[in-house]
Amino acid sequence: MADIDDAEMARQLRRIADALERFTPPPRPFDPAVAPGFVWDAGADSFNAVEQVKSLPLELLRGMERHKQTMLENTRRFARGLPANNALLWGARGMGKSALVKAVFAAVAAEEKRLKIVEIDRDAISSLPRLMRCLRPHADFRFIVFCDDLSFDEEDDTYKTLKAALEGGIEGRPENVVLYATSNRRHLMPREMMENERERAIHPTEAEQEKVSLSDRFGLWLGFYPCDQQTYLDIVRGYVAHFRLPVEDMAAVEHEALQWATTRGGRSGRVAWQFITELAGRMGRPLPV
Repeated sequence: MADIDDAEMARQLRRIADALERFTPPPRPFDPAVAPGFVWDAGADSFNAVEQVKSLPLELLRGMERHKQTMLENTRRFARGLPANNALLWGARGMGKSALVKAVFAAVAAEEKRLKIVEIDRDAISSLPRLMRCLRPHADFRFIVFCDDLSFDEEDDTYKTLKAALEGGIEGRPENVVLYATSNRRHLMPREMMENERERAIHPTEAEQEKVSLSDRFGLWLGFYPCDQQTYLDIVRGYVAHFRLPVEDMAAVEHEALQWATTRGGRSGRVAWQFITELAGRMGRPLPV
């Protein structure tokens, strides 16, 4: 076979690229009206519609009355076009942080149809400025950008992108966007990361403030802690009543729920839900959510 020179190779590659482009459909323009929720695809700078955002009724979230009221008030103000804060929900695993965000969204979206929720993966945080630029022109809608389980590890400097996107950049946060994030860490970073930065810095105090200031970008800090036995059983009873499970001996169910929690290493809203899933499955009853 004769050798192909660089110019001919370049021409053939261009023809292949042109052919592929003709077979690739153009990206659809983003229309917030088509669905209540969306998942951000950072690779394609596009939005995947979610026809139904699954959430639990607010009344099923027990042991967090102050948190529910705070999030409801903040979200209602935002949906109505009033100033509202970014929110960081941090603390123990399985205590309903993400469930609260989705439940509050569902409750307020039922009142204000222009409220939408957009989920962004924590690994796509570096694309947050692009996401916000895509949402900014849609001023007739209000968007909760939701990142679940947000945290940063060693050598991860994308936290600087998050800081700038929230408030620090010259573009600033669009008026029609608010960020709700959940995390197991109050300051979003492991203690070792903050200590390493402090040891390497000329002014250790300034280095620590640089890390802590990330969480300061969230006007609302809501802490979640492991629940006590009474709250755990209250959650279980609430699920039984809401889903109308045919329980004849509630005391026996509570005893079984406590045993279930022991095998799972602790009590939480997530563990209570897993127990109810097991119980409903044995009973042959669905759990519509």
